[in-house]
Amino acid sequence: MTATTAENTAESHVFEADVARLLHMMVHSVYSDKDVFLRELISNAADACEKLRYEAIAEPSLLASDAESRILLTLDADGNKLFVEDNGIGMSRDEMIEALGTIARSGTRAFMERIEANKQGEGAQLIGQFGVGFYSCFMVADRVDVVSRRAGASDAWLWSSDGKGGYSVSPVDVTEAPARGTRITLHLMEDAKSYASRWSVERIVKEQSGHVPVPIKIAEKPGDEPTQLTDGTALWTKSKNDITPEEYTDFYRGVSGQYDEPALTVHFRAEGRHEYSALAFVPGSQPFDLFDPDRKGRMKLYVKRVFITDEAELLPRYLRFVRGLVDTADLPLNVSREMIQESAILSAIRKGVTNRIITAIEKQAESDQDAFLKLWANFGSLIKEGIYEDFERRTQLLGLSRFRTTASGEGYRSLADYVKDAKEGQQAIYYLVGGSLEQLKASPQLEGFRARGIEVLLLTDSVDSFWVTNAPEFEGKSFKSITQGSADLAQFKKLEDDKKDNDSAPVEVQAFIDFAKETLVNEVSDVRASDRLIESAVCLVAPEQGYDRQLEKILQGAGRIEAGAKPILEVNMDHPVVKAIAAKIDAPSLRDDAAFLLLDQARVLDGDKPADPRAFAERLVRVMEKALQ
Repeated sequence: MTATTAENTAESHVFEADVARLLHMMVHSVYSDKDVFLRELISNAADACEKLRYEAIAEPSLLASDAESRILLTLDADGNKLFVEDNGIGMSRDEMIEALGTIARSGTRAFMERIEANKQGEGAQLIGQFGVGFYSCFMVADRVDVVSRRAGASDAWLWSSDGKGGYSVSPVDVTEAPARGTRITLHLMEDAKSYASRWSVERIVKEQSGHVPVPIKIAEKPGDEPTQLTDGTALWTKSKNDITPEEYTDFYRGVSGQYDEPALTVHFRAEGRHEYSALAFVPGSQPFDLFDPDRKGRMKLYVKRVFITDEAELLPRYLRFVRGLVDTADLPLNVSREMIQESAILSAIRKGVTNRIITAIEKQAESDQDAFLKLWANFGSLIKEGIYEDFERRTQLLGLSRFRTTASGEGYRSLADYVKDAKEGQQAIYYLVGGSLEQLKASPQLEGFRARGIEVLLLTDSVDSFWVTNAPEFEGKSFKSITQGSADLAQFKKLEDDKKDNDSAPVEVQAFIDFAKETLVNEVSDVRASDRLIESAVCLVAPEQGYDRQLEKILQGAGRIEAGAKPILEVNMDHPVVKAIAAKIDAPSLRDDAAFLLLDQARVLDGDKPADPRAFAERLVRVMEKALQ
């Protein structure tokens, strides 16, 4: 099983930078579970067999007289080698270079950065959580040879590398290559000799690859008659009662490229107008490509157990964290990409699978709150995308959503909890959007609501600024930002009596507000007394019409709007500083500086910088000089 090549025909190549960096980490890092390499190679081999079955629909001659897919593992303890062979689609020279010399998979850079950041402790577990595929074999092999012959081709090729920076590609005699498919030879490292033993390989296959839809055989030495390890029965075709949790986990790890436990498993067979089987998993941790800007799903489409594509939109984009597959007999095996995009059958399947997954998540929320809150922490920000993308399920998704609030402590609250505990006469669900929980809790806009015991949702995900504008109400209550428009808090009684000193004439304070309105006319749309401030002197809010403060900042940062609307400056008429400034009716220059300083103070409290730092500093110096005289 050793390939021979003519040295003068070998082409030398250098790995792309990302590949070289990844290989360096694999060789020089110590991982707790190197077994994952075999699962990855078997998964690739199974994919190659499935691709051949698909291509053979249009070109049956590719199967020749060998129609049964298989994966063969051959051990060579004497030579310290392990062979992984399949009779799948195989690779041409160019396909070898593309598949084995580059990393095209989205998110690889993020994966490598995370591994480098976690070289101690957690880093030892990261391998296997990210499905790094073929390159994982360099954890156990100091040289890897790949001989492949594409189905229907008359030539074969050898790819060879020691994983240290480059690789070679050369033609190989077809007599030393598989009739079709790929044979990978791993020249095992000294500390990896156990991977040439039957006990070790059989254990890994049964634990991690027992349910790939291709039979796996093993030969204890080159030339021996192979024996069967797995029968290639597709797990999703079995009854749920015949499948153990361990078998589900094994299959999940293979289909997801992760090595954690699934947080939720949804397995069902639909019958009636459309018949199909679905097996879907919610991962137990965030996949590294979760926020891939392409926002593509990771569900595979099979037709009569033949893999068709992993690009069919079998779930809405906000459920792109779900991994799994759908297998249907209602589509032709030669279904085209265009047919998939326009298929009414797939639209019905998409609706059915989506409903079952959301319902399963709802049931988990009711039956196992701790498990659900972990799921929500990982994927809640994506589920909330559905509130503005999926009108049909908006109410359902709102009911499923959980939030940190001013009343939640360290936990979460549902909107049903919020509505149940709302104040008498309260018509709105109040919310505050910002970058972090700590920032929101310190926001001056919260003061009046906190003083009256009115709960406010504290929203920190970027998606929160968008869904609240598309969720008109929940159980009869509309959503209202506390940084936009008037607060209308006068109707609610404070929890404690207001003991603030009210001796100063409100006329003077109102006069200062009128002065500030004229002075700051180019900066703000209005200056008015506030009923939302208790401890702070000032705050900024957005006008009633338009965007709230946080959404406006996001849109400006994304270049969607050139400039935001002028904000409103609200003033706490009971604040000692405001009263003191209002009393200085004989010091117009001080009141002018004070008006601008209060505005800049409000900007800082809102997470911004003073509009003119130099002018801010000069005004502050003048005020301090007068205060020290």
